[in-house]
Formats: sequence, structure tokens, C-alpha cells
Amino acid sequence: MDSEGQKNHLKAYGITFWTLDKQLKVKWLLNYRGGSFLLPDTDAIQKECQIRGVSFEVISNEKAESILELVESPSQNMESVVLEKAPKIAVYTPKGKLPWDDAVTMVLTYAEIPYTTVYDEDVLNDNLLLYDWLHLHHEDFTGQFGKFYNSFKTTAWYIEDKKEAEALAARLGYNKVSEEKLAVALKIRDYVVGGGFMFAMCSATDSFDIALSAEGVDICEAMFDGDASDPDYQKQIDYSKTFAFTDFTLERNPKVYEFSSIDMTPKRRIFKEADYFSLMDFSAKWDPVPTMLCQNHTALVKGFMGQTTSFTRDEIKSNVLVLGENKSNGEAKYIHGIKGKGFFTFYGGHDPEDYTHKVGDPKTELELHPTSPGYRLILNNVLFPAAKKKKQKT
Repeated sequence: MDSEGQKNHLKAYGITFWTLDKQLKVKWLLNYRGGSFLLPDTDAIQKECQIRGVSFEVISNEKAESILELVESPSQNMESVVLEKAPKIAVYTPKGKLPWDDAVTMVLTYAEIPYTTVYDEDVLNDNLLLYDWLHLHHEDFTGQFGKFYNSFKTTAWYIEDKKEAEALAARLGYNKVSEEKLAVALKIRDYVVGGGFMFAMCSATDSFDIALSAEGVDICEAMFDGDASDPDYQKQIDYSKTFAFTDFTLERNPKVYEFSSIDMTPKRRIFKEADYFSLMDFSAKWDPVPTMLCQNHTALVKGFMGQTTSFTRDEIKSNVLVLGENKSNGEAKYIHGIKGKGFFTFYGGHDPEDYTHKVGDPKTELELHPTSPGYRLILNNVLFPAAKKKKQKT
């Protein structure tokens, strides 16, 4: 899985998932040649690699043992992690078509990793219990319809989306979309606390935390929910309820395309050509989880924008790990944490291979980006629940 040896990094994850789905175990060799996968040698796996265009090497048992000895040596910052079972994957996404695309849905489809779509009714009916891994589409959990009001309030898709969201909320027994979305966010919170893995990108990251922090507080203006927001609602925000963020200030102006001070987009002073973030270097043997999530064939990854591009470093809780950052700009791009028995990862930006993806832009063709480091980070998270849980060192 290094840069020279693999011609399709993204589909290699699909091969690994396919192997796990056949009830075969895989060893993920962290930090060995870009985080390579050691698979059983079967004709079926070789044929599948050839069909999907994935590079592979056939090695002898002796060579495999030699590699494992190297990986497990105390002198090497490497580790072997056993992947045991293909995780059941859910993607939280609206049933209808939207005028933008979702990077996770695209890369799962490209890598040929099966997933099920779920939405509010499924979540509220506790169907998340059927899944090991949940991705949150670019949702607005605050009930402010993506803060698209100023630019798109007269467009047909915005009007239709708002009408459908209000009808769904009413059908599910809620007076407001914000109340219904909060109920969904609370169910997702419970899913993670109970042992689930949640992965979110772009606005699903900060809007999720904001919704949790504003439980019981009306932060929506009249054009969103029909009545005024609570006076001085900022003082009623409870940061103890969030997953990742703290001490943020909400954006009160409904015409501003921004939720809060968490997002770095308006504070960035970086040219596109110089926009990169670096992955942190962890101890593979002592910190296998963040090491797993950072596996890549490069330590420097191209930046990309989104409604929530990246996170203000000073507004991230101290118990949350920063996995990727642009240190010179004081921003975190990729963060991970533990909540109860479960895990969450937040990844800023919309599409790792489309720098400024806008509403209505054509979708990214991943056939043109089979070795994308930015998309690899998503797939690291997809495989994470498959890892055999080791006892903590004491």
C-alpha cells in the first residue's frame, strides 16, 4: 500500500473488505509499506484483485513470517492488527436526490464496499443497532436547513427540501424540524455511547455537536421554524453535551453561511496551491487506533474546502485526538475521540479531490483518483471496526 507498489489504493480496501466478508481474516501491517494488507493466498482473492485492478504480491510463508517478525520487532514503529469480520455499514443520507455529492458514498461505491442507507425514521426506530459503522451525510442537525437561506431560499430544490423536512418532522410527531433533528442526534449519540463507530464530514461534524449542546434551547430564527430564537441563547449552550467541541460561539445571523466559530473557513489565509495538512505520527504498538486511522502512502495530504472546512484548534476538547492538522494556520482537519464504549471521527471538508465543491458542481470521478490520500483516510475508518480489540497495556 505504499505509493510505488499500489496502483489502486482505494479498491484495495474493497478487496480487504471482500476477503473479510468471506469469513477470512486479514492482517493490517501498520506503517509497513504504507499500511499493507496481508491476505490469505487463494485463487479467488488473486482473481478478484486482477478484476478490480488492485496490485498485489504473492509471497511464501517464510517471507510472510519474516515480514511479521520485522513488524513486531520492538525497534520498529509498526504493528500487526488482525481484521476479523466485515463491519455492517450504514450511511445516514436523505432518500431523495440532493444537489451535492457525498464523498463517503462515492468512495464506498468505487471501492465496492456494500452499505445500507438510513435516515431519520430508521434512526428513531433504533435500527442503528443493526450496524457497526455509521456515516453522517452532510446534514444540518440544527434545523437551519444548511444555512443556505441567503443564497438559495428562492431555488426550487431548497423550497422542496424544506417542505419535505417539515413534512417528515410532522409525520414523526414533531412540531419543528429542529426538534426532530435533535431527537435523531440524541439517538446517534446513544448509538456511539453504546459501542458504535460514527464517521462524519463537513457540516455533519459541527452541526451535530451544536445540536447536542443546544438541547432544549431554540437557536433557530423565524425563517427556519416560524418563531424567534431564545434571547441570549449563547449563554444557554451546554458544552458538556458535545463530542468534540467546546467554547464555540454560534453564528446568529441567519443570512451568514456559517454555524459557529468552530469552522475555520472564514479565518483561512491559505492559497490553494499551498493548502495541505499533515498526518500525525503515533506509536503503532502503543497507539494502534490513531495509527490505523492515519495509514497512508504520504504524510502530507492536499487540503479541500467545505461548509465546514476544518476546525478551530482552540475549540477542540482536550480529550480529543488531532489526527491531521495545518499547524501554521491553527486548524485541525481530522480528529478522533471516544464516547462511552464507542468512537467517532470528524473529517473537515466536502470532497478530498474537489477543492471547492459547490452546489450543482459535477461529481468527482474516482476512476481519475484511484490513489487519493484524502479518500484513503475515509476507508481507514471503514475498516476500523473490523479490527480485533486488544487488551489495553497497563
